[in-house]
Amino acid sequence: MPASRSRTTEWRRSLEQLRDREGAIEITVARESGGGDEAALEASDLVWRVRVLDLSEKEVCVDLPFALGRAVELPTGTELIGAIAIGQNRWMFRTKVAGAWTPRAPFPRTHRGIRLALPERVERCLRRASRVDVGSINLPKVEMWPLLEPRSVLPAQRASELAFKAVLAGEQAQPVSEALMPTTGPGFAATLVNLGGGGLGILVEAADASALARHRMFWIRFSLGEITPVPICAAARVVHTHMDSSHRVYVGISFDFDFNPAYQRVVGEQIVHAIEKLTNAQRRAA
Repeated sequence: MPASRSRTTEWRRSLEQLRDREGAIEITVARESGGGDEAALEASDLVWRVRVLDLSEKEVCVDLPFALGRAVELPTGTELIGAIAIGQNRWMFRTKVAGAWTPRAPFPRTHRGIRLALPERVERCLRRASRVDVGSINLPKVEMWPLLEPRSVLPAQRASELAFKAVLAGEQAQPVSEALMPTTGPGFAATLVNLGGGGLGILVEAADASALARHRMFWIRFSLGEITPVPICAAARVVHTHMDSSHRVYVGISFDFDFNPAYQRVVGEQIVHAIEKLTNAQRRAA
């Protein structure tokens, strides 16, 4: 239910709890201000879980998002959609980046964070709701295949790297041949719920969850739409699972670059490049 900041205290108490427990909120770059950039407007959203560092009357301070060691720069003024989730309670809101956060004890001086304006209003929604009045989140689909031979990822990774380099050079993106797919079992589609510094949170439907009991390593592939003309693909390892009341399984997975450590840089650059396109679209529309 929409509410003004002066009338609503429950979400504020939740933020205080998250700060005290080193908990996290979710943020994503808002796309509604795309300014005619159709690729940005129609893109799927990457949602980051970022730790709450500090809280004041006007701002909440959180970790700067990272993607495999690369900082995801969010310039001052970038419009975001945020979510606070504790148990079955969830509030969504719109905010802006107010600037960089200055670390203080117990955080080291090198710790990077950003200050977000506290919202004027929040909207309470269902735990996994992604579309409310304050904004909408279009979660991307991710393809997953059980990875039967981990070394077999090398040709696909190399082809993906070359395709991405071509895009950066201004050339037409060439699809990676399916013939280069690693050695895998039957695949299925899941939903990419959030992204952290070194892994993903994925929601797997009940009908496909049995694969998680038989396999720990997967080949994954996802796209955010036209802003990622080369799909992001990598090997990933299941770290933990949790079943919800609908028998869907939330899966925490970490990227795995054991057989090609240099490929970590490629995946990180792809993610950062996509977010830069979204923030640039916002600046052009401002």
